[in-house]
Amino acid sequence: MTDTAARPERTPRARLSVVAALALALVAGALVALTIGPFRLSLSEVLAALTGQSKGQSEVVIWNIRLPRVLAAMLVGAALAAAGASYQVLFRNPLVSPDILGVSSGAALGAVCGIFLSLPIVAIQGFAFLGGLGAVALVIFVAQAVRGVDQTLVLVLTGVVMGALAGAATSLLKVMADPYDQLPAITFWLLGSLASTTAPDLGPVLPAVVVGLVPLILLRWRINLLSLGDDEARALGVDAPRLRLVVIAAATLITASVVAIAGVVGWVGLVIPHIARMIVGPSFATLLPVAAMLGAGYLLLVDTLCRTLGTVEIPLGILTAVLGAPFFLWLLARGRRGWT
Repeated sequence: MTDTAARPERTPRARLSVVAALALALVAGALVALTIGPFRLSLSEVLAALTGQSKGQSEVVIWNIRLPRVLAAMLVGAALAAAGASYQVLFRNPLVSPDILGVSSGAALGAVCGIFLSLPIVAIQGFAFLGGLGAVALVIFVAQAVRGVDQTLVLVLTGVVMGALAGAATSLLKVMADPYDQLPAITFWLLGSLASTTAPDLGPVLPAVVVGLVPLILLRWRINLLSLGDDEARALGVDAPRLRLVVIAAATLITASVVAIAGVVGWVGLVIPHIARMIVGPSFATLLPVAAMLGAGYLLLVDTLCRTLGTVEIPLGILTAVLGAPFFLWLLARGRRGWT
């Protein structure tokens, strides 16, 4: 099943207008999110703290607690949506998400190993990052070793198997973990959260996301040709197998880096690219930035709801599923209007 646009391509001026509107909405949403929390702040207080004109408790709340979390939510959402859009174009399938090759399962296994060994949070994040990259590297190695079969199919099937094995290993570690200390930490990490995110956590993640986005941006026109199929792409001068590996490596790096700090956050990379295609069409050159901005705004909204809906913070993974699943069912109900 391939994904086709339900709407025609917009003109360059219209696409630019969409990008500009989304950018303004994202900035406005971030400012509003900074005002919301147990310690209420007005917009003027937020602006004063951001510009250094205000000292005291409001400045501490903004710079040490809310701003790192708001930036982290936007970064994670943008990264997952960009990776999801890349994978869906790569595999020509609208049901593909960033964890299709086992990156989320591998990252989860790595993080659970770190928690099981009672390592500090930095080491746990490092284990999660290496686990995600290692899982996808193993998937690619197996796919390269299998000859005579469609490589896309082998990648997907191997990713499913790898995800199942990593999930089984994660379950085994949960059974063996200390039920009073390690098991709750493992459970909450797997549900996804940005509650403990600090400014230093963003330091190693942002460069990794940028490094992953650069080849996707530079190769956006070639990546667009992958939606036509390998034979057509090859006829147009594109080395499809090599380009596929580049896209997989870039999208995996992006996904693993943000999963390392946020935990397993589902549905963002699956649903948001569909919304982006409904707005600007299937062209990857426009789809990538629009999906990234929509993902940033979506996860910013979800994270704000997570920390404000109740006295106990709701894990990200729960709320993204509650919001994402009904929307995806609606997309399925649209049937041939959106997909063929």
